Amino acid sequence: MKIHDRFFINGQWSSPATTRVHEIRNPATDEVCATVPLANEADCVHAIESARAAFPAWSVTSASERGDFINQAADELMKRADDLADAITQTMGCPRHICPNLQVLGSIQAFRAYADRAKTMEQSEQRKGVQILKEPVGVCTLITPWNYPLSILIGKAAPALAAGCTMIAKPAEQTPLQDFIVAEVFEKIGLPNGVFNLLTGIGPEVGPVLCGHSEIDMVSFTGSTRAGVQITESAAPTIKRVCLELGGKSPLVITEDADIDAAVRYGVQNVMMNTGQTCSALTRMLVAESRYEEAISLAKHVAEQNIVGDPLDPKTTMGPLSSASQKSTVVDYIRKGIAEGARLVTGGAEMPEGLTHGAYLPPTIFADVNNQMSIAQEEIFGPVLCMIPFRDENHGIELANETVYGLSSAVFAKDQDSALALARRIKAGQCFVQGANFTTDAPFGGYKRSGNGREWGEEGITEFIEIKAVLGQ
Repeated sequence: MKIHDRFFINGQWSSPATTRVHEIRNPATDEVCATVPLANEADCVHAIESARAAFPAWSVTSASERGDFINQAADELMKRADDLADAITQTMGCPRHICPNLQVLGSIQAFRAYADRAKTMEQSEQRKGVQILKEPVGVCTLITPWNYPLSILIGKAAPALAAGCTMIAKPAEQTPLQDFIVAEVFEKIGLPNGVFNLLTGIGPEVGPVLCGHSEIDMVSFTGSTRAGVQITESAAPTIKRVCLELGGKSPLVITEDADIDAAVRYGVQNVMMNTGQTCSALTRMLVAESRYEEAISLAKHVAEQNIVGDPLDPKTTMGPLSSASQKSTVVDYIRKGIAEGARLVTGGAEMPEGLTHGAYLPPTIFADVNNQMSIAQEEIFGPVLCMIPFRDENHGIELANETVYGLSSAVFAKDQDSALALARRIKAGQCFVQGANFTTDAPFGGYKRSGNGREWGEEGITEFIEIKAVLGQ
């Protein structure tokens, strides 16, 4: 069992202010696999003051120097790739043989990309007697979730470092182990004291301090819309910047003339990946009425090809939910879907065959869903797909946009041009056409209650930048 008993603050491994600890359970076995200390207000203030003290010197380092630190960190993270994958599999259940490609290696490569993007901070623009300069926003709180814990940490920390910000990282209670590895890497490469600080704690206990403190200039949060509202409220009195990546109920629109086999396979695999625990998952499959029953049959076949089981078994394609609590939430939604009158095509609320313990559920598909059902409107965050028919393309777009969310979306149509025409009409921050894959070179973020701001790509660093206009002859 892994035991962490200190926080990483001001470049040192610091003893917490209390002796309280949090037990982390392996969702595949329900056994305690690690313990971490729990921060209180004094610990948070210690981390904030350290980041504030480090900011003046770090903010004026050259882009080249910051880029060197980013590249060094990427090199060391690559050396620790197995440790990172082990930590994520152990705490959130991603199958070990899938974890490197899904959770680790691409994240490290994306981290390295911000070494070059740091150079944008030294670029200025001249406009008729006005010089436009870029400066780092300041001290940042980075609050990350449990579903892609390394990737989302890097998606915040990399642009923050590149911009010249200092930061306090607070991982989800369920999955903090990879953050400790990242802190060890920063310690090893000699990142200046106080630039990166790490503490672990219970969100509702430490969140108000980390988000409301007057010395915090920005909060970057990924998680539920409910928590995003609370964070915004905590940050509001000091008028700090808040970047939110929140929930989703993303549609996949499949037109009558699309390649139905490719489209359905793409959609089902997208939802079942990471056991459905992806905020941008395409959990509403909208299909032209003339192809609807065919699509249901195909979806059932693809879903049932998954092998649910031990994340250490190389045959497993889908591991457990991240926790017993998350499994309970998903079970409640499955039962609600049945009660609402949706047709259960495959899966359900029972433990998959051959498994007796752990937070497991089978891939689940509902047909005959309408947009008034809870399972069509609320984020389930599990391996549950809702299939909805539409009459024509206008009706399909209407259904796609009939949601409070707008994080992601997808279109499968006859060809690229047809798909692009529909993509322009969907109110979401991303749209994948004709089976495209996620890339960290593209900006990521949502419309409506899916949040504000953007992560990844060139746009990711802009969230950590203040713009200054210098006027003169």
